[in-house]
Amino acid sequence: MEIYTIGFTKRSAADFFGTLSSRGIRQLIDVRLNNSSQLAAFAKRDDLAFFLRAISNASYRHELLLAPTAEMLSAYRKKSITWDEYESRFCALLAERRVEHCIDRAVFNTPSVLLCSEARPDKCHRRLVVEYLADRWGGVEAIHL
Repeated sequence: MEIYTIGFTKRSAADFFGTLSSRGIRQLIDVRLNNSSQLAAFAKRDDLAFFLRAISNASYRHELLLAPTAEMLSAYRKKSITWDEYESRFCALLAERRVEHCIDRAVFNTPSVLLCSEARPDKCHRRLVVEYLADRWGGVEAIHL
């Protein structure tokens, strides 16, 4: 099973939606804690859902189960914790939430992409989500767009 990931920061709308369309994405799963910030431009929740339908014939789903807590995110952004600490805490949170049991694998039978804001996956929780699911479910390939 392939699970795609993408960030919207440093991308134009044309590049973002063109990339999704070229990969045949039919479902975007938003794993951001906050999905309605004015700073998100075309990636604000309601606008994003509209553009996905109109441009890519894709659906939108906000999945808070795969988002960090506000406290965790704030601590990392304020540099109170390092990336390594954030990664460890976030993976522990996924385990505590038992996401591998709460998210049905069949969700990913439709070509799906996990969305977060970070431009690159190396220091973004969307990568951690895919790695966690791959470890628990097996047979998962992460494709970072």
